[in-house]
Amino acid sequence: MELNDWYSRGLSAQEYVDSMNKHQEGFIYIYEHFKIPTEDEPLFASLRGKNWRAIILTEDWCGDAMLNLPIFLRIAEAGKINTQFLSRDENIELMDQYLSNNKARAIPKIIIINEKGKEVLNWGPRAPELQQFIDDASSSLPSRDNPQFEEKQKEMFQFVTKAYRDNEDFRFYVYRDLKNKLTSITN
Repeated sequence: MELNDWYSRGLSAQEYVDSMNKHQEGFIYIYEHFKIPTEDEPLFASLRGKNWRAIILTEDWCGDAMLNLPIFLRIAEAGKINTQFLSRDENIELMDQYLSNNKARAIPKIIIINEKGKEVLNWGPRAPELQQFIDDASSSLPSRDNPQFEEKQKEMFQFVTKAYRDNEDFRFYVYRDLKNKLTSITN
């Protein structure tokens, strides 16, 4: 299947948010509290008129999606990038074309395509600073065979989700990484 076909199968941002069972409140909070810096307007002016579209592979239980996707939606609005959402677990054929480290179905994955349906950029699942944050948080977990592993992992996920929701620096890291990637393909 071509990327145009995948795009046409997706949900709009509103349909996706309305369907969320987990992290909806955090997603909306981040969306409402993140604004595009006015000094970056020239970048978004250069994106308008390109007729780019984005396919987002995600799941609503994903903390990275809760943080990254509201920020991308602000970028998409500013740059007039129409966006459609697909469930990773219901679209494995596409997801498997965008594995992280050639093995992980890490999400979210943002695939930007031009008007002919050709990929111009893919991004995800997280900015480098957030990867370091996750690596650091995971390093204190006991081994998987430890009886406390599941409990400690759950605690870590709660900590990470709260940090993702509340830490404005994290929003900046996501924005800066996405902005830099977009700048590199518009110049």
